[in-house]
Amino acid sequence: MILLADGGSTKCDWILLDDVGEIVFKTRTEGLNPAVFEKSLLEERVRKNDKLSSYQDKIDTVHFYGAGCGTKKPAVMLKKIFEDFFVGAEVIVKEDMVAAVYAATTEPGIICILGTGSNSCYFDGEDIHMSVDSLGYILMDEASGNHFGKKLIRDYYYKRMPPEIASEFEKRFDLSSDSIKENLYKRENPNTYLASFAEFIFTSERNGYFYKIITEGIQEFIETRVLCFPESQHVPIHFIGSIAHFSEDIIRAAVWPYHLKVGNIVRRPIDGIIDYYRNEIIKKKAKI
Repeated sequence: MILLADGGSTKCDWILLDDVGEIVFKTRTEGLNPAVFEKSLLEERVRKNDKLSSYQDKIDTVHFYGAGCGTKKPAVMLKKIFEDFFVGAEVIVKEDMVAAVYAATTEPGIICILGTGSNSCYFDGEDIHMSVDSLGYILMDEASGNHFGKKLIRDYYYKRMPPEIASEFEKRFDLSSDSIKENLYKRENPNTYLASFAEFIFTSERNGYFYKIITEGIQEFIETRVLCFPESQHVPIHFIGSIAHFSEDIIRAAVWPYHLKVGNIVRRPIDGIIDYYRNEIIKKKAKI
């Protein structure tokens, strides 16, 4: 059996496929970003999931695609955790951008992730090409959940947020300076904490203030993470993630001045990963 996973900082979706590509179970754990979380926390989040535990010695292969797995050290750490837990299974760990490509297209294109964090690549139909390394939520991650979360908190404290929206914001979150500073500078997962504030934008009624915030974030992302690829003028631009899903109208408006073509917008990449591996299973059986 093949265990597939699409992991971010906030959550990780798991799908177990049997030998003919049928779904045995779906489950979800908390985020498993090895570049952000300590090894002990990652182990705990995997171990406490009942479905994963009940099948841990029955799985042949684990394919994990996750945020924070684009560099060697965190990817190796996570691979070792899975090898120790899923006894006897072959474990393959790759960055989430690979899953995004599988979910979006089989043809050349620019693939963009807009979730808790953000990233982009050019896919030439066979290989993935990165323009710049992602330096994470402090320096980069334009138009991501933590980008918008930071924007909301700053606007609230600088009193740039419209009063009626600020009043609603106060009802939804603990905005005391002590609480914010403790979560950002003393507790784990500050990127996930910041991204939690972005839900306020996407679960509230759309208004001019929110529209401006999203538009500015998307425009910055396009200028820094899409136009950096010369191929962007000639291939579709695909978007992956919940923020992309809820911002489709703004994305389409934002790319128009740059003469870019929007391709697929996929909310959950795990669905595309399932289709990819089912096709692989069919190909292998056809060769037998």
